[in-house]
Formats: sequence, structure tokens, C-alpha cells
Amino acid sequence: MRRLLNTYSAKLFLGLVILLIISVAAITPENEVRPVYVPGSAQRSGDADAGFNYIVTGDYLKSGIALSYYNLINGKAKTNPLGRSGKNAEVPYNFNVVKSDNGIDVVAPSCLQCHAQVFNDSLIIGLGNTSLDFSNINKSGSLMVKTATRLMQTFSPKSYEAAAVFMRSAKTVFPQMQTEVQGVNAADRLATVLVAYRDPVTLEWQDKPTLDIPDEVVPTDVPAWWLLKKKNAMFYNGLGRGDFGKFLMLSNMLTVKDSAEAAEVSTHFGDVLAYLLTIKAPVYPKAIDQHLAASGRVIFANACSKCHGRYGEDASYPNLLIPGQIIKTDSLLYTSNYQNPQFIDWFNKSWYAGGTYPAKLQSFNGYIAPPLDGVWITAPYLHNGSVPTLEALLNSNERPTYWQRDFKNPQYDYENVGWQYAVKEKADSKKVYNTTLPGYGNKGHYFGDWLSAGERKAVIEYLKTL
Repeated sequence: MRRLLNTYSAKLFLGLVILLIISVAAITPENEVRPVYVPGSAQRSGDADAGFNYIVTGDYLKSGIALSYYNLINGKAKTNPLGRSGKNAEVPYNFNVVKSDNGIDVVAPSCLQCHAQVFNDSLIIGLGNTSLDFSNINKSGSLMVKTATRLMQTFSPKSYEAAAVFMRSAKTVFPQMQTEVQGVNAADRLATVLVAYRDPVTLEWQDKPTLDIPDEVVPTDVPAWWLLKKKNAMFYNGLGRGDFGKFLMLSNMLTVKDSAEAAEVSTHFGDVLAYLLTIKAPVYPKAIDQHLAASGRVIFANACSKCHGRYGEDASYPNLLIPGQIIKTDSLLYTSNYQNPQFIDWFNKSWYAGGTYPAKLQSFNGYIAPPLDGVWITAPYLHNGSVPTLEALLNSNERPTYWQRDFKNPQYDYENVGWQYAVKEKADSKKVYNTTLPGYGNKGHYFGDWLSAGERKAVIEYLKTL
């Protein structure tokens, strides 16, 4: 009993110290380290059903590979999880068949390339796709482009005309989007390269980049769409402020002709946002120890809720940016904003920053503490997907330096909560996550280290309920 009381007293003392630090931070000058609240901004309203239909059939990209040649190279899709009809039933769920300007049916990538993933044989719309392989995009993507180009130029000049705009962008961005490992996303890099080739006001393509493009490709994980309803800023670093619709439509830069076309596409993104706000986190599919989860709820409320919010009847979310000096996770994502301010400046003077619902970019040296709805299904963890399980997230001693998932036959670890993985001695392929690389580090977020093994288990059990 005495040992238990001593342990409890030590943890109570540590908790008081933490509260004291937070309290002092709240009254220190602005140049000191402290969390920063992100205020909300007016958002567009819309029709959720129309938004869903636009995501899965819409022409926000108006150029792509001609359907006949896409099917020739890849074959027709064997499944149709979205239940789409017509020509869209012939292609995978993450592509849309649309009419190009010259009337050719083309296959264009959709939002679901990054924002949907199959889990336990079910397609989960809104779940970030952590199986994409940007580590091979220069080889695989370039081969696809070359093959389709050769076929269309030889047999159907009209089809090539319909694909030319998409091919131009693909040839430009694919060689510059190569990541160091499979499973991370290069969406930030895609935007960076496209911005460099676009006029900020007219959005017209320019044959040479007008901005210096940095060498590094910064990896990110993909946040779940269902978290958006709680957030006042987009992206892990809180960079996106103002109109969410403008950020949601940024992939349109792959094929957009000019700002007039962008304005037409933009009219649909109030509907898209309305749909995203209806998405709910998937329910944990296994049995939950409710008694243990109740204990975890109390621990979470005391140790985690100030940053990640509360859930249930007293639900709230603080929308706090946490400085890098506090969170201590890999800094390359947020420091790149300051090292390459030309892209922030481009956006904030561009078409996207104008109109009734303007958007802007605002840098911060740190990351948003995200909502944790459905956190059990969003492995791997941290903003760069460097930590494979919740157990490892809450116990930094368990984080492997090199680890590998099975991308062909992935299995979920419901005890430690995350994808099953193998610890490796070195990075001998790009399927091995290498946390020693810049941008891929797994350090930081050490707050779970203060908990005992039993407390961590209780917190994880509670997180399954969110």
C-alpha cells in the first residue's frame, strides 16, 4: 500500500508540475513557447449528396488517359465498391471517367486516391490511404505515361489531345515526387511543383517554373476526412486557413486551364465540404473492455484532453497549435514553410486567396494536436506515419528505427492497435520505414512515457471507443 501511495504521489506531483508549466506558458510573452489557438472562419454550405456524387463522378480534373487505352493497359475493374453505373463502373473506385473538352471519355484520378482505403475488405471513404507507393512513382508513373502516350499518338491523335494536359503535368511532377519509403504521401510536394508552374492570378501553365523548387520531398500521413468537422485549420501544421473548399480542390491544378475553369470547379466544393462533414469515424469492430476503457477515460481527461479535446457528452476540441519545442516531432514539414516562403507568398497573392470565401496560408513552427475520433483505424501515427501502433506512440521505447509492413496482405494488430509489422536491422528496401532520414523521424510526443504500462493499456482501450 505504501508503495502504491508513493507511486500515486509521484504521479500527482508530476501532474502538478505539468499544469504549472502550462499555466506559466499561458502568461508568458508571445515570443515564448506556448500553444496557440486557431480561430475558426466562415465556410461554405452545400448539398452533401451532390458533394458525394461530385467526388466519385465529377470532372474536377478534365484531362486524363482515354478510357479505351486505360482499359487496354490495365483491364476493366473487377470490383465496384461505390456501386457506380455506366463507364465509371469499368474503372477502380479512385478514378473517375469524365468528358474531355474534345468529347473523349478520359480516366482521371479522383480524391479517393489518397482519401479512401480498403480495411477488412470494406472501402472506408475518408480514411487516409497509407498503402500508396510514391517511392516508385517516377518509374511506375512514368512508364504508364510513356505507354499510354505512345499508344494514343500512334492510333488516336484525338485521344492524345484529350490526354495532353494531364500528361504534361504527370511528366513534370512524377520525377519530383519520389519519397524514400512506401506508405507516406507526397501531396505537399505535388502542390509545390504545380504552383511553381502556374501563374498565381490566371492559373495558366508556364513552360518553366517561376519559383525555386526545393530538393527535399517532405513526407506526410493523410488525415482522416471525418476530423475536418472539428478543425479550424487544415493540414498537420495548421497551414490552411479560411475557405476549406479552396484547399480541397487543389488537385485541380493538375489539369486546370485557367482561373475561369477553377471558378466553375470551385462552385461544387461547398457541396463537397458538406459531404465531408457528414462522414463519421468507423466503429471499432472488436470487443472493448468497458471497465478498463472507463479507467482510461479518466487518465485521458487528465493527461491528454487539454490538447486533443474531450469526447462524449462533454465533447469539445481546443484547436491548438503545439510548438515544435513542446511536441518535439520531426520538424521538416513545418520548417520547410519558412525555408521556402516563395510558395506561401504565391498562394496568398493567388486566385485562391480572393473571392467571397478567400483562403490563405499561415505558417507556424509546430503542429496541430488533432482530434482523435477513429484514431484506432488511422495507423501509422504522427504526421509522417513513422510510428506503427498506438502502443509505440504512447511508449517511445517501443518505436522501431526500421520497420516494415506487409502491403500485399496487411493484417491489423488489435492489441497494440495498428498495422502488424516486422522490426528490421536496416533499411534494405523502400518498403522498410527508415526513421533516420530527414522528415521521417519518429521522435517526439513523449507524453505517454509518463504513464505506467497499465495506464497506457487503459488509455488505448478508451481510444478504441472514440
